[in-house]
Amino acid sequence: MTIFHVPSSDSDASFPLDVPPSLLSLRQMTKAADSMDNVLHLTPGNPPPSNYTAGYFPGYRGTKLRYGLFRSERSPATGTVVIVQGRNEFIEKYFETIRDLNAMGLWVATFDLRGQGGSDRLTRNPRKGHVHRFSDYERDLEIFLEHIVLPDARLPFFLVGHSTGSLIALSAAPRLSNRIHRMLLAAPYVALSGQGVPEGVIRTIAGLACYTGFGRMQLGTDKSHRPFEGNPLTSDFKRFQRNAEVIAAHPELTIGAPTARWLRETFKAARNVSSQAHLTRITIPTLILAPVLDGIVPYRAQEELSRNFRAGQLVTINGARHELFQDKDIYRAQGLAAIAAFMPGQDGGFGLSESAA
Repeated sequence: MTIFHVPSSDSDASFPLDVPPSLLSLRQMTKAADSMDNVLHLTPGNPPPSNYTAGYFPGYRGTKLRYGLFRSERSPATGTVVIVQGRNEFIEKYFETIRDLNAMGLWVATFDLRGQGGSDRLTRNPRKGHVHRFSDYERDLEIFLEHIVLPDARLPFFLVGHSTGSLIALSAAPRLSNRIHRMLLAAPYVALSGQGVPEGVIRTIAGLACYTGFGRMQLGTDKSHRPFEGNPLTSDFKRFQRNAEVIAAHPELTIGAPTARWLRETFKAARNVSSQAHLTRITIPTLILAPVLDGIVPYRAQEELSRNFRAGQLVTINGARHELFQDKDIYRAQGLAAIAAFMPGQDGGFGLSESAA
């Protein structure tokens, strides 16, 4: 029997499901609850949004995934943003951005990807960043939309992805047009740089490792505790330090280097979503926010993606690094302004519309 944990701000929950999750709303499950604590981890300097429900849901093949649903105090709400996180991220890292979106009148729903954050790990070593199939991520997203977002969040639904989350969104997008109104993809992971060796070499090594039965071998080093100086993620020291303090207090939220299997699966997905055949199947109006100083995903690859993407529009963020929503205010504000102009369904001067897509 599946155990489904659904804590809320009023009452935490843990109870067996005798019926499929699709037949129960989040509210009904919460009412049936007993108690459970510490779903989200609160630390000084990283205050959570004020009105939320947090818990767990069973993803593809029963993998337990941690999620949060954050409600805006504004009424009526203008919709719900589904945040699809990047590799080695977790809900707490997005508290500030969620508060900003709530202030715009948007609800926010997000979950930790399988194998990281507060979700189930996929190997005996919890530090390994692993996935069996890239499509597992997509199935998790579709389950989240169907069983958590659709029953309990506010229409219309928008999607904001970052890095690997943007890659997941791009891969799943042809099947999401009847659920997602618009997408904003920051630093989509369609190529890899800044690793000391060319992507082609990493691709070859990962493929050989998987072919010879070493798919769970980690490639690279653990960079969870990298110093601020020279980091490719953000130029904002305060936000970098805030995230480092969360990690220091709760190191179990992070993972180390990716496995060969993870690399092979994401490389395959990146190649697929960059193809003209795939991009023409995406009809959801999409903004691509491309940080020019991205040290993880080369800017030129993001620019090339946009050239072949009829439903997409490139927005260049000069001076920004890879983690746009963790960067300095001057860069981060441009991303938030794009959401404010684009997500409620306005064109915002981007030249995109439902009919154009």
